[in-house]
Amino acid sequence: MKMFKKIVCVVLDGVGVGEAPDAAAFGDGGSNSLGNTARHVGELRLPSLERLGLGNIISIEGVPPVVSPRAYHGKMTPVAPGKDSTSGHWELMGCVLEQPFPVYDHGFPDEIIEAFETRTGSKVIGNKPASGTVIIEELGADHMRTGDPILYTSQDSVFQIAAHESVIPLSELYRMCETARSILQHPHNVARVIARPFLGEPGGFYRTAGRRDFSLPPSKETILDRLVDNDLPVHVIGKIHDLFAGRGITTHVPTKSNRDGMSAMLDALAGGDRSALVFTNLVDFDTMWGHRNDPRAYALGLEEFDSHLGPLLSAMGDDVLLIITSDHGTDPTTPSTDHSREYVPLLVYYAGAPRDRVRDLGVRTSFADVGKTIADNFGLAAGFPGRSFLGDIV
Repeated sequence: MKMFKKIVCVVLDGVGVGEAPDAAAFGDGGSNSLGNTARHVGELRLPSLERLGLGNIISIEGVPPVVSPRAYHGKMTPVAPGKDSTSGHWELMGCVLEQPFPVYDHGFPDEIIEAFETRTGSKVIGNKPASGTVIIEELGADHMRTGDPILYTSQDSVFQIAAHESVIPLSELYRMCETARSILQHPHNVARVIARPFLGEPGGFYRTAGRRDFSLPPSKETILDRLVDNDLPVHVIGKIHDLFAGRGITTHVPTKSNRDGMSAMLDALAGGDRSALVFTNLVDFDTMWGHRNDPRAYALGLEEFDSHLGPLLSAMGDDVLLIITSDHGTDPTTPSTDHSREYVPLLVYYAGAPRDRVRDLGVRTSFADVGKTIADNFGLAAGFPGRSFLGDIV
């Protein structure tokens, strides 16, 4: 079997390819982030992804199936009982959540609020499910007047603290989040505490790039852990460092945008990076466009990613494997502003793949197939869930 020297895994955060079998139980019947976006805008123009075989996975207006796709292709089914970034990324790396993270449809209970206010010395305002951009417009002026942080959640397991950077400096906001993280233990073990800084004036508030996630550490060993434990460096780009609470990671590069993430990946390939795994999250599909129900911007973001994909493919040698996938959906065309329970795409490419053998990898039964394949490549797959597709591509 061919053994790849390096694997590059790219997560297009929030880019699903159709409702999962249990989508209705999550209130997500009919969701299809990629397909619905294409229909909404008329068509997508994604020539690089088209050549790889994206249109062979599902029907996408503007991205037809090709006779000889350059990438192995398929889609993957979520198993973990959640549709958030944490459970999605953990599942990709072999840690499949068995119980859902707690969610708070009516805000956080008194014991959590009292503990947070006592330990931070700050009252909170809000404490309800809300869209992040909506709640800062609703409560931003009160926050600036009182100095009280804005607390909100969503259908996901998140404890989000929003604060104007001129009122609560970033360093203080991060300390508040660390305090919340220490309080939020079982049974209130939310997946992520998120700092949500913003700037501007009433009527014109905008969120800044100072977001930071404070996640629970994975509940089991991950592929990242095993690679690092076996002296195989793991380099992560974007919010992945936060999602894994820094565990199983050798080096990391924070990013402010998808463009930052693509640039960092090219740097890693061009600069002689010696990592066994380069693991990247491109978050804008989710945070900038999916949650804001902006399908036109979502489509433009896909086209921008596609324009950067050509140089990335050109920078890859025969000993580098590229895996493009996602962690959940965030359909920007549905009334919901939250994540959606969807299949995720799977594109697997390497420069030396024989064109006459590239084929459909089918519907995979878990995101964990990605991690299993990565571990299989390095001879470390024992004990992890999922089914490796390494033997299907080499």
